[in-house]
Amino acid sequence: MAGRYKSDLTMADVTLKAAWMNRRQIMAGAGAAALGAIAGPAMAGLGAKKTGYGQGLEPNTWEEITSYNNFYEFGTGKDDPVRNAGAMKTDPWSVKIDGLVDRPGEYSMGDILAGVTLEERIYRLRCVEAWSMVVPWVGFELADLLNRVGVKPSAKYVAFETAYLPEVMPGLSYPIVSWPYTEGLRLDEAMHPLTILATGIYDEPMPNQNGAPIRLVVPWKYGYKSIKSITRISLVESEPPTAWNGYSASEYGFYSNVNPNRDHPRWSQASERRIGGGLFSKKIPTLMFNGYEKEVAHLYEGMDLIKYH
Repeated sequence: MAGRYKSDLTMADVTLKAAWMNRRQIMAGAGAAALGAIAGPAMAGLGAKKTGYGQGLEPNTWEEITSYNNFYEFGTGKDDPVRNAGAMKTDPWSVKIDGLVDRPGEYSMGDILAGVTLEERIYRLRCVEAWSMVVPWVGFELADLLNRVGVKPSAKYVAFETAYLPEVMPGLSYPIVSWPYTEGLRLDEAMHPLTILATGIYDEPMPNQNGAPIRLVVPWKYGYKSIKSITRISLVESEPPTAWNGYSASEYGFYSNVNPNRDHPRWSQASERRIGGGLFSKKIPTLMFNGYEKEVAHLYEGMDLIKYH
């Protein structure tokens, strides 16, 4: 890990696997759909490499991470994804990679993961709604995939698209944002070592409600930038349209960096509620760039981060 980022989280703070497995077995009574959404294909573990990403804070439990989240394609309630996502089939799955790349094509998950060393990284997750978690993701750097397909010199941005499956995604019947869900990063953000494509949590396959089988994780940005259940990655020259920015540009900027000094028009971003402490848990101060300022601030040198929010 020489020269690599090391956060203030540690694997010693992760809930023991045996403990959360026992709790998950208890949850089986919640119904077959919920169990199907939580359980991975074989539950044999992904064998992810342990890394130095993480010291100091306690990750949330499996139950908290998998039962409290946003995935509007399955409903707007925090428990809608765990209740409704079980019917989504994630095997087989492929991702179309196109645009300004040397080797465009339809890549299966086997293609994407071929030769990849999965790593377990503990990252903070900060939602724009002012709640937060700490998640032990399993994945690999997005830069690895982009380098393999070859990025053309004219590419300046990376655009992403989520699966559009009306037959299993009840939320698509409501025009909350323009479907399919889209997101985007500037190329230097996408190539940053902190930016990963995640395929699991707690060394288990990614649950459907958390974005199976593959999702983006950009820890210094608000959670909605970390697009779930990716089906397309495009390298483009101009800033791509993104779902929430299209809904309301004044509320959801393209960059969406965590910034306690730039309030959402309807609430403060200066503090956050950490999930797991109960409904009335004490708020904690929000850190600039979600605590990753040292690693990513140089990407925005000279930018007005209030204007370019």
